[in-house]
Amino acid sequence: MVALNLTRKLAILADAAKYDASCASSGSEKRNSAGTKGIGSTEGSGICHSYAPDGRCISLLKLLLTNFCIYDCSYCINRSSSNVQRARFSVDEVVQLTLDFYRRNYIEGLFLSSGIIKSPDHTMEEMVRVARTLREVHLFQGYIHLKVIPNAAPELLVEAGRWADRLSTNIELPTDSALETFAPEKRPSEIRTAMARLRGKLDEAKLEGKPKAKPQKFAPAGQSTQMIVGADGANDAAILNRAAGLYSGYQLKRVYYSAFSPIPDASAKLPLKPPPLMREHRLYQADWLIRFYGFDVPEIVAGGQGGDLDLAIDPKLAWALKRRQEFPVDVNRAERERLLRVPGLGINAVDRIIRSRRHHRLSLADVARMAASIDKVRPFIICSDWTPGSALDDGKLRQKLTPAPMQLSLF
Repeated sequence: MVALNLTRKLAILADAAKYDASCASSGSEKRNSAGTKGIGSTEGSGICHSYAPDGRCISLLKLLLTNFCIYDCSYCINRSSSNVQRARFSVDEVVQLTLDFYRRNYIEGLFLSSGIIKSPDHTMEEMVRVARTLREVHLFQGYIHLKVIPNAAPELLVEAGRWADRLSTNIELPTDSALETFAPEKRPSEIRTAMARLRGKLDEAKLEGKPKAKPQKFAPAGQSTQMIVGADGANDAAILNRAAGLYSGYQLKRVYYSAFSPIPDASAKLPLKPPPLMREHRLYQADWLIRFYGFDVPEIVAGGQGGDLDLAIDPKLAWALKRRQEFPVDVNRAERERLLRVPGLGINAVDRIIRSRRHHRLSLADVARMAASIDKVRPFIICSDWTPGSALDDGKLRQKLTPAPMQLSLF
């Protein structure tokens, strides 16, 4: 085997990591609260770009420790039977790369995943060593996200949470039957067990900090997961129902949705084409409605066909057009929950409306200054100087509110 230099390893293992979407760093905390000095910060901006809820751009060095893997998951480019060039970093190489990229102001943290080498315990132990070395030896205060290897020893998960800001355990596919079909060496129960252990440690860390002491540090940015969309036959209702169950059962910070990308020499069971990237986009929008807008899954998918979301318009607008009898909503009188269901009004806009109407009745111009798109909002609201009249009954309203097709790229 030809030895690879560090630059070539970086090219291979950074490219191999692009299929993992769950790498946002929102929700973390500074680690120097005790007055210790060190390098790095979880705040600021910096080779992988993600966005926090406040719109801040964050940059992470996103790597696989190795793309060697003992598992043969049909949907994975790094499966054991795949004919790809293999590479493997040492622990010290990942540490040095992270520090070098940080010092050049390219990144603010590290996202580290891996193929399974030798065993789940061995792989998890290597990843923990990276994080521990960065924290203890180099006093790295930046963001670290580690991918959890299901079936790794519980004590390794505990140590991972000690050093990492966020942990994630990929659920992989929306249904247990699909995972058993495409990844027979993985067990859905083992993945859920790992997630449950993380939730238990997160809850324990919160409780141990009460009432006066600061909470024990354990993955302060919580845990997340990822589902591949379009590799199996699961519709959007099944995907969102699984996501809702994960949020309630394991208190996840995020569920990430990753459109399936066809891979060379793939199993005949897999589709030949990827799903529309707009489907992934709509799932993220629907996920937001579930978590922050009070919608449940049946409401959201009712506007589509066969349990799938409407790809032409966003899920809140699709819901509103199906329930025109619930509109228009008076922005000067309606409760917050009803305002949140108005197409075009986000959380910040609704909160601004509620604050402003305490002082004066709001006109359409007032709402226009708060909403991202007054054209979308106008048919669904009443203001001091505006009522939509017959606009809600206009048979062409959907057509008028349907945006031009978005051009989305896979990576």
